[in-house]
Amino acid sequence: MTMRRIVVVGNGIAGLTACDSLRSAGFDGELTVVGAEPHHPYSRPALSKALLHGDDALQAHQLPEPTHDATELLGVSATGLDPDARLVRLDEGGELPYDGLVIASGSRARRLSSGQGGVGQGAGGPGAGGPQRDGFPRELTLRTIEDAVLLKERVAARPSVIVIGGGPLGMEVASGCLHMGCEVTLVSDVKPLSRQLGGHLADIFTSAAVRRGLRVVGGGQARLVDHGTGTRVVLAEGTELHADLVVTAVGDEPNIEWLAGSDLLTDGALRVDSRGRVRPEIVAAGDVAFFPTLRGVQRVPLWTSAIDQAKVAAVGLLQGDAAPEFNFQPYFWTEGFGVSLKAVGFMPVAGEPDFCEPGTGNDSLLLRWDNVVGSGTAAAVNYRIPVPKLRRLADEGPAALRPAAPARAEPARA
Repeated sequence: MTMRRIVVVGNGIAGLTACDSLRSAGFDGELTVVGAEPHHPYSRPALSKALLHGDDALQAHQLPEPTHDATELLGVSATGLDPDARLVRLDEGGELPYDGLVIASGSRARRLSSGQGGVGQGAGGPGAGGPQRDGFPRELTLRTIEDAVLLKERVAARPSVIVIGGGPLGMEVASGCLHMGCEVTLVSDVKPLSRQLGGHLADIFTSAAVRRGLRVVGGGQARLVDHGTGTRVVLAEGTELHADLVVTAVGDEPNIEWLAGSDLLTDGALRVDSRGRVRPEIVAAGDVAFFPTLRGVQRVPLWTSAIDQAKVAAVGLLQGDAAPEFNFQPYFWTEGFGVSLKAVGFMPVAGEPDFCEPGTGNDSLLLRWDNVVGSGTAAAVNYRIPVPKLRRLADEGPAALRPAAPARAEPARA
């Protein structure tokens, strides 16, 4: 079937990349984007990496204006899908017919409080979820531009802050709040970043964080208790913590509720093949999708993962089995407490690195772990190295760091 109408549900980086990739692959038909947030696509990583360190304009999140010439329905959510009739249902009561569909509806912040955020793509704005006091939510999350603006406004008064969640987002928020002069306590049921990075890299970040004044508290799963004058954080063994502001960073939830009844979900998950396909005329990419990797079928909510998935899915939608398969090599970066990390390869990594090279800067390291499956994992800690070279280190090992041998000159012929 010739595709003349393609609908993309989701206006984040996966949706934007899918649109650009469709055009690059030759699709010149009708392209429509449905985006629940009323904004053009922006950089979510910049919200946590730069919002508390940069200027008040939050310009770091801005991306170039889209050039894919799609019809953009912004501030509109998809509420249902009829894959047999090839119709996307919208919250305003309309329907969008399609020949091809890209599902890039992303995810939303998971919340600890009893009030849950909205269901649509990009849901969970600044007032969503959790009881409020003095017009402010007692549980802040960081997912949208609105969340970032509210958090920046709240920490400007230097309140005491509890951050719940020891993953990359929680650590970045904690670092930013410390930078703003707040007293910060991080609550984590395991060593911060250990689930994502492994013990060796987690130790580097945790040590730097403690040196800069972060208080790290364990004690199992935390819960929030509202008691009239504020929000208490209660740990599993009963310890209570108090602060002026509570920020939770306890993971995300894929936006799949609008797919209920579509028969596209497997055990409650949206799974795709190695070309991003759910069905021949439906593909998915980004935080919403589970896809095959060398470590099994996974959902990998990383910025670069969403971009790479969307490129493959767009071509898979147009070319089917003739499209290239997804060859996934994770790339991850984070920064906080004066430490920056770039890493290529699957994580977490176990034990000490198999290769370690100190850099010229303070506390700079270039590391590599040999993986049992696939290529290795390479990490640069405060180490200036181009990402392509870091990828070569992950693939080829330390030999990739040596300069290429000069070409031998051909002997002159008589």
